[in-house]
Formats: sequence, C-alpha cells, structure tokens
Amino acid sequence: MKVDEFLDKVILGDCLQILRQLPNECVDMVFADPPFNLGKQYDSYRDRKRLDEYLNWCKEWLHELVRVTKPTGSIFVHNIPKWLTYFASFLNEVAYFKHWIAWDAPGQPLGKTLYPRHYGILYYTKSPKGFKFYDLRFPHPRCRLCQAPLRDYGGKKHLMHPFGPLVSDIWTDIHRIRHKVRRDEHPCQLPEHLLERLILMCTDEGDIVLDPFVGTGTTAVAAKRLGRHFIAIDIDPKYVEMTRRKLERVYPSKIGDCYVSVFLGKVVTVRDKDWEKLSSNFRISKDLRRRKAAFFGDTPSQIPTLPFEDRVATIFSKSGVR
Repeated sequence: MKVDEFLDKVILGDCLQILRQLPNECVDMVFADPPFNLGKQYDSYRDRKRLDEYLNWCKEWLHELVRVTKPTGSIFVHNIPKWLTYFASFLNEVAYFKHWIAWDAPGQPLGKTLYPRHYGILYYTKSPKGFKFYDLRFPHPRCRLCQAPLRDYGGKKHLMHPFGPLVSDIWTDIHRIRHKVRRDEHPCQLPEHLLERLILMCTDEGDIVLDPFVGTGTTAVAAKRLGRHFIAIDIDPKYVEMTRRKLERVYPSKIGDCYVSVFLGKVVTVRDKDWEKLSSNFRISKDLRRRKAAFFGDTPSQIPTLPFEDRVATIFSKSGVR
C-alpha cells in the first residue's frame, strides 16, 4: 500500500499489523510510547505480559519502526529506564544511537530503589550521516517575582541569547500533566509541548510523523499544530475516537512563517535558525533588564515590566496563533 493512504488518519488496529502494511522508508520521524508492562489498566486492555513475551513484541515493532523511517529520519522511544536498556540493544542492531534524553518527570518508588526522577527518550537515526537535526532554544529560567534570570552566567549576562539557551539532553522545563483540566482519560498521557519539541528538532513542514501507540492523540495533535502530516495508530477504539475529536480543534502554532511550541500562552521552544525572523517579528528591545518591548504599535510605557516570555499571549492575539 502507498503511504498516502495512511496520511493524516487515526487508525484503529494492532500496531504490528498496520506497520507491516507501510512501505519501506516512508516516514520522517517515529515516536513510540509503548505500554510499560506494569499492569496499568487501559480502557479495553491490561498492560501485563510475561517478560520474554513483552520484549519479543517490543523488538518486532522497534525493527518495523526503523524499516519505515527514511534515511534522513529519526526514531524516538519514550519509556522507563528499565525497558529502555533493552530497547537500546534492539535498536543498536538496525539504527544509530544519538542521545538518551532525560526528561525530568518524577515517578513512583517501587520497593528498594532510588526515587525515580526521570523518564528516558531514546533518540536514534536511520543513518549515521545526513539526518535532519535543528538546534532548539527554550526560555531562560526566571525568578517568578522579579523576572531576573536565575542563572548567573558568570558576570556575562550581556552575552546571553535574548530568548534562551540551547536545549540539552536533560529536559527540566517540561512537566508531566498534573491538572485534571488538561488530562484525558488515559493513564500515561504526555504533554503536547514535549512532542512539539521533538518534532521541531528533526522534521520540516510537510514531513510525516508516525506514532504506533498514539493513545489520546498527543503526537498527532502536535504534528498537525506544527504543519506536519501524521500517521496515528491505536488498538483502543475509545482513544481513537477521542483523538479524532481533538484533531478537529487544532490550529497552527505559528508566528509569521515560523512554527513554535507553545504552552499556557508562552513560547517554550523555538528553532535557533528561526530566531532572526522571530526577533524581528517581536521587535524585542536589546535591553533585557528593562524588558520594554514593543509590538505592532504598543509602546514600552504600556508594558514596562513583562519579560519576553510573558508577552507571548499578546503577540499571539495579534498574529493569529491560537
């Protein structure tokens, strides 16, 4: 079958059966957040397999994900460190390791263990060279009261980037979904801006993003918001229907002609290569200490104390981003 038959669809079915219908090297990015095999109860199935059964199943779909990824593409797998050590050994057979991203998201202690402080995201590429990658930036951490940068910068604050530092392989600025108002009826829902960061890192507008365990649609929503195509698969009819409904309400996350990631009215991830265009759109003041920016006719005296990040809601209302 041609990949066009799967584009921008939420497909109900077993991921292995669907993946085997896809042609070789047809997607630009894959993201997998499989069940953790910890006995969690989903809507129509329970996450519990024997160790050998679980690992053999994971190896099958991991190899399928690599098969359908283009030579320029990337593979991301999210899970707890226990299983990622196995997944890495499977992926080492067919792909190229780039990073273990540590996502600072506290878990639940299980017996005699250290308090788990992160989930891992394995980052592999299909080829050793020629893969897509873009440097990303996130906002400077600031004091909630005075809005001063929290990092000292060794007396060189004048040299810091106006928006924020480059993203590293430790992500502490994106948090798990805690509030019920932003949660769906799913035990392992991921924040959309986590997926947006990954998508901005390694794809371009119009590229294809695949998620074989899409759940309530986080990856599909993030891809559509950033102008990418998606292929979403899930075995649960309730989650498939929920994802389809959510996709009907998705609008582009764009400032000018640049896609950005947004959370709670603030830009949380931008591509470094887009900064020049974005900064001219924002017309940011060079004096960050005074933080008196102007945008589309606003005067500094009207907004004398807001840092750049907090101006985003105003910027969005004037540039069509919802």
